[in-house]
Amino acid sequence: MIKFTIPGEPKAKARPRMTKTGHTYTPKTTVDYENWVKCCYIESKNKLGFEMITETIRAKITCYFPIPKSYTKTKKESALKGELRPCKKPDTDNLAKSVLDALNTLAYDDDKQVIDLQVSKFYSDEPRTEVILEEV
Repeated sequence: MIKFTIPGEPKAKARPRMTKTGHTYTPKTTVDYENWVKCCYIESKNKLGFEMITETIRAKITCYFPIPKSYTKTKKESALKGELRPCKKPDTDNLAKSVLDALNTLAYDDDKQVIDLQVSKFYSDEPRTEVILEEV
């Protein structure tokens, strides 16, 4: 099992953009976040000695977003208890894509090995993304 945390606000994978000359590129925010995911994975791998997964994978990605400052004390408490959850952008599929694409060739050969995926969004005072990958 591979388990690690990505500190900071979770970021979704943005759509490729096109220049006026017709060339496509990945937005800088996406590239930066995927590089951050790779760094966090490699740091955890060096500490815990993960092995690359060669079989099919069950992935669990839990994203913790900062609580909006506009929330009342009651709403903030509900958010911290998990009773009030984020139901706005970014979409869970794009959150998963940013993490899974970043781990291609590092944690596994290709994200097509992921056959079971759970993505959840919560609020927290400590924004982060927790990733668990298990061989099935």
